[in-house]
Amino acid sequence: MNKTIRRAAVFSLLLVLALLGRATWVQAYEATALTDNDRNRRKIIAQYAHPLGDIIVAGSAVTGSKRTEGGDLAYKRSYTDGALYAAVTGYSSQAYGATQLEGIYSGILDGTDLTLKNPLDTLTGKQQDPGDVVTTIDPAVQKAGFEALGDTKGAAVAMDPETGEILGMVSTPSYDPSTISGTLDGDAWQKLLDDEDKPLLNRALRQPLPPGSTFKLVVAAAALEDGLYSSVDEQTDSPDPYRLPGTVTDLENENPSAPCENATIRTALRYSCNNVFGKMAVDLGQDKVRATAEKFGFNDEKQDVPVRASASVYPSGMNASSTALTGIGQFDVTATPLQMSLVSAAIANDGVMASPHMVSEVVSADGDTLESFEDGASQRIMSSGTAEQLRSAMVTVVEDGTGSNARIPGLEVGGKTGTAQHGENNSKTPYAWFTSYAKDPDTGKAVAVAVLIEDSGAERSEVSGNGLAAPVAQKMMEAALK
Repeated sequence: MNKTIRRAAVFSLLLVLALLGRATWVQAYEATALTDNDRNRRKIIAQYAHPLGDIIVAGSAVTGSKRTEGGDLAYKRSYTDGALYAAVTGYSSQAYGATQLEGIYSGILDGTDLTLKNPLDTLTGKQQDPGDVVTTIDPAVQKAGFEALGDTKGAAVAMDPETGEILGMVSTPSYDPSTISGTLDGDAWQKLLDDEDKPLLNRALRQPLPPGSTFKLVVAAAALEDGLYSSVDEQTDSPDPYRLPGTVTDLENENPSAPCENATIRTALRYSCNNVFGKMAVDLGQDKVRATAEKFGFNDEKQDVPVRASASVYPSGMNASSTALTGIGQFDVTATPLQMSLVSAAIANDGVMASPHMVSEVVSADGDTLESFEDGASQRIMSSGTAEQLRSAMVTVVEDGTGSNARIPGLEVGGKTGTAQHGENNSKTPYAWFTSYAKDPDTGKAVAVAVLIEDSGAERSEVSGNGLAAPVAQKMMEAALK
């Protein structure tokens, strides 16, 4: 054979082997990566080729699937009472992806999750029927919170203190996920993005803000656990006014005539005395306050319900005057409504904090349980005695103090109001907070609720935790227990 022809033949053979090797590599090793690539149109075609599984509330689906007209995507997601449940479900969009439970359980809901497949299905690539996600949401509690928040910008979380089950999670203003579930919803999507009120933001989980005086419950728990004070009825060492250490600034009280000088913890919570809790934080020291706050869940970067919440923060590296401000929930302290509901829940549950969750189980199309959250972890974060004293003081706040709008006849209700500064030198409308619990003395059933009103449109002088946030909590607690 001619030497030139032989070389050409060998080179051609090497090219053929290289092509065969590459094809084998792609099919054997890269197939999964290519299949899962978000740019692979076949992936989304397969995802929406059949009706999706559903998100379930109290035995009924709040999601569905709607047959599309034309195009290569056969079905798109639909929602029942979409705006009511948007903070729970999130959205599933053919164009913009998925969020919240829709995003976390997308594989279960579209049938591609490996836990739905048997070994033979895994080998053949057969897609199984989708599963469902069963939530812990109580529709009556959810509706009560949504209607009570109305047109305000705010959020609310209600939970069962004993189990950690989230009974209601509301964020307003809301949106209807159905309006952005297809491929031709660009105008609706852009309108949501341009809305200054950020309806796509889940304020219950994803917007930590200064908790104001609701944080005084954490400081009180730290003081009682540390032994700084033996009970909520022991007189504190709290001058009024209290001068911030190292400054010429006095920490003022909202009500100048309130009996805040050397007030007991009960009286200080009742009248929301800043001087008492500012000095208390300094006397304890930032490390002890932070340790107690972290037991409640502050500074937890992985707080999943199972949607991940933004971390609520108690800062470090402060001087004494800044530490004093943290004692009243200001400076760099931030919290989500989820976090403040955990504070009340732990106090209501005798000092034990149950792991919060809003999914009870994930099931296959045949109803087999794939994942269960019924037995959530719990931990003791304060003594039973401390929790009992704080409950007593919180009841005083509702019965005789600043939380009167949370009263529910026939139930034990305790709470704490909060008004947090907003803007430089408190130039903007303050945030209104209320965190609370209610117990039925006959059944022992309880619920904990935290409410944040970010902006109600009310005049500055009308903004208060009792005036704006407590009525929302009252409606949700009543729906849960009545």
